[in-house]
Amino acid sequence: MEIRQLEALVGIAEHGTFSSAAEALGTVQSNISNRIARLESELGSELIDRASGALTESGAVVVERARRILGEVSAIASDVSELTADIRGRVSLGMIGTAGRWIVPLLLAAQRELYPHISLRITEGTNSVIEPQLVSGVLDLAVLAWPVDAPELSEVDLYSEDLVLIAEKTHPLAQRESVTFADIEPFEILLPFPGTPIRREIDDASHAQGINLRPLIELDGLRTIASLTFDGHGPSILPSTMLSSHLRANFRAVPIQGIALRRVCLVRRRFGFPAAPVRAIHALLSTVVREARQVPQGVVIPENPESPQLLP
Repeated sequence: MEIRQLEALVGIAEHGTFSSAAEALGTVQSNISNRIARLESELGSELIDRASGALTESGAVVVERARRILGEVSAIASDVSELTADIRGRVSLGMIGTAGRWIVPLLLAAQRELYPHISLRITEGTNSVIEPQLVSGVLDLAVLAWPVDAPELSEVDLYSEDLVLIAEKTHPLAQRESVTFADIEPFEILLPFPGTPIRREIDDASHAQGINLRPLIELDGLRTIASLTFDGHGPSILPSTMLSSHLRANFRAVPIQGIALRRVCLVRRRFGFPAAPVRAIHALLSTVVREARQVPQGVVIPENPESPQLLP
């Protein structure tokens, strides 16, 4: 079994076809076909369904391990560079949208100054999208909402943020200094999708008060929910960071009584030793959040944040 064979299989998984994988790997399609054929022969199993181009069940198993193997191979060069020169390499980072709005600018400024030879690739999405990519090795790190479900992942708290009712100033609920879930119950509300971390927080708090909210629509995407509210479709329950300063002339973030702060965590795979660039960005993320001079309204930075425990 050769590294090039594993690269070919992962390339097909990521790019969809033999020809696209060849282009991404800087070779020709016949080389990719030959590498896959030899790998299938060695393993005694078909890895790619030639009719559909999709991974077989065996192929999916091999790809998951291949990503980890290729990550370790890449980490060798990164770790050596840490000892001989500036840290070099690429880090793939997943991030929920509400965090990216204010953390990414801080991270980029610090990374350019301290680690100019690290290349960052940032994927924005929800927990449900990012968690599987982190588990499989497509991503190296992630900033996610708590709780993180996958047992293969471990997390440390980065910050917490208020969950609030966001409504147009003309809405009856926006006239109050704060609201209870009993106040919200008569109105249809734009809500996150059931089972998502933020929806669990909302449901736990409302059910504790004996209230079942009336969803106008349920979506797994906070940006879309916020856009619908700002376009006049109704109030929503969202992190306070979703209400940008330029929208506060027409909308209010109303505190909700009896709901906990939303926790946001820095997450990595529990097993394996991360490469030097990954360790560097992990520590840098914690530092830029902890030392931020200005944070969005409603964000709370822990006074004694947990140590990342990654740098040697």
